[in-house]
Amino acid sequence: MRVEIWSDIACPWCYVGKARFEKALQAFPHRDDVEVVHRSFELDPHRAKGDVESVLTMLTRKYGMSEAQARAGEDNLGTQAAAEGLQYRTTGRDHGNTFDMHRLLHLAKEQGRQDELIQILYRANFAEERSVFTEGDERLVELAVEAGLDAEDVRKVLADPTAYAEAVRADEREAAELGANGVPFFVLDRAYGVSGAQPAEVFAQALTQAWGERSPLKLIEQGDADACGPDGCAVPQR
Repeated sequence: MRVEIWSDIACPWCYVGKARFEKALQAFPHRDDVEVVHRSFELDPHRAKGDVESVLTMLTRKYGMSEAQARAGEDNLGTQAAAEGLQYRTTGRDHGNTFDMHRLLHLAKEQGRQDELIQILYRANFAEERSVFTEGDERLVELAVEAGLDAEDVRKVLADPTAYAEAVRADEREAAELGANGVPFFVLDRAYGVSGAQPAEVFAQALTQAWGERSPLKLIEQGDADACGPDGCAVPQR
């Protein structure tokens, strides 16, 4: 079974939702047969790469919150994250463009290191004091190397703005086609969708239901038709 997760590194509920989903997956009896794929979704796709502002400033400007409301929201997120065993800095974080991070996640996917990289990027953005937006490309290189990627491969991708750009845009178009207008958005075997950072129990129920309704292959024709198998190909007898 395949589970696709549309998310953004700048999305705190994606950070929390990933932990809740993984808690459910860890307890799922068929977890070794579940493939998890991370898909791209930018919350702020039109923001320029160098346009960085504090999270509190972004929240008050974009959502019309008062500073007190924005701080209360961040405090609540910190509490929710802590309940999942995650570190979360409620003050002093930056907000910026995440397009390059998504491009690197597609590179990591090709090398089987996608989950490692997205978790490291989440940690760097939400738990660490250093910004993932203000230190330049070498900060992303450092984090990608920690995830097991080759530094020169990462630098080549970052130096070429077209590298994996279409893969990111394709993910975003597909999210729109599936009706996802927010993240995290979980799709199980293209049959079930779960929106938001739901409790682990909801993810557990979704995994069980999606697995239970997997249909065995129905053969249209059976009989003596010639075919190839592990022992070779049938030899025509006429």
